[in-house]
Amino acid sequence: MATGRHVPQKSRRALYLTAGAVVCALIVALGGAAYAAARYDRANADRILPGVTIGGVDVGGMTRQEASAAVRDAAKATLSEPLTISVGAQHWTVTPDTLGRRAQVTAAVQQALAAGQSLGTFDRAWHRFRGESVHLAVPLTYGTQGDAVEHLVRSIAGKVVVQPQDASIQLASDQGDIVFVHAKDGKKLNVGAAQTSIATALEDGERSVDLETRSVAPKVTEDTMGRTIVVRVDQNRLYLYDGYQVIRTFTVATAKPGFTTPAGDWKIYDMQVDPTWHNPALDSWGADLPAVIPGGPGNPMGPRAIYITAPGLIRIHGTTDDGSIGRYASHGCIRMHNDEVIQLYDMVKVGEHVIVVGTRPAGAAYWSVPPASDI
Repeated sequence: MATGRHVPQKSRRALYLTAGAVVCALIVALGGAAYAAARYDRANADRILPGVTIGGVDVGGMTRQEASAAVRDAAKATLSEPLTISVGAQHWTVTPDTLGRRAQVTAAVQQALAAGQSLGTFDRAWHRFRGESVHLAVPLTYGTQGDAVEHLVRSIAGKVVVQPQDASIQLASDQGDIVFVHAKDGKKLNVGAAQTSIATALEDGERSVDLETRSVAPKVTEDTMGRTIVVRVDQNRLYLYDGYQVIRTFTVATAKPGFTTPAGDWKIYDMQVDPTWHNPALDSWGADLPAVIPGGPGNPMGPRAIYITAPGLIRIHGTTDDGSIGRYASHGCIRMHNDEVIQLYDMVKVGEHVIVVGTRPAGAAYWSVPPASDI
């Protein structure tokens, strides 16, 4: 007779039924839990999972609208921080916002809402229910829009520019003498480099940026300024300068009483050999002279004429009246000895300056000579 326990078939069947019931109950429970988790996840799908930040702002549990508002408020503070732009001792203070800097809030919030999509429904529901952090930091990016930086740079460039100063001989403000103006470098802002520097400062979140200028050389220096004629009416002398140095002097005749050799800074605009003389005063002092006298012997302007931009058709020229040189005897032109006007003609060119300074001495009469004249 066998020994040991014998489980009746009826009891075994009951055990199987009980185990099956437990399994079914577990399946039902798990299914219910999954269903509940799915419903809970869907109910909170418009809210960001716990532990998500955007640019350092905790947006966990927030809706899209709430997160956008919170992030914009934080970005507004950043975009309102002053940025000081300096060029030497000059400074301009602006803000990133005024330069078109904008936070990419919408994209960041969308990324935050998408957090946890790699998790299962139950896991997302679990994080939401227990407030368990998913530890996700979404960066807040910025971009610069519009042309505000370009406009600012061009405005600054206009304020800091220093034009170079060309070397020259100029008429003094009282028209009684000349002044020597020495060449000086100017400066200007490199617009392209300045825009890049400001853009970089905005990207890096810097609070100040220094812009550099570059030197601009003058076009004319003492070595390249060429020649200048200076006529001193109070001396009846013509000085030819090369740069700042006098290289020749000549005695001349200038206007007699009733006429003017006009003071000013003029230019040579024409030069003629054996010029034709056109009578400028057929109804006054030239009434007894021909309307036109061709070049050659007997021409009132002699062998050469240098035309200058002074009003009244003023010229530097020769003469048929050699005895008038050194005296106040012309109708406004600057007369020279014929051999000397030929010399001067070969030493100057169109475009060079002729500066007339000083005035005829008070009381000087026709054919008078300046005080201390050596003619």
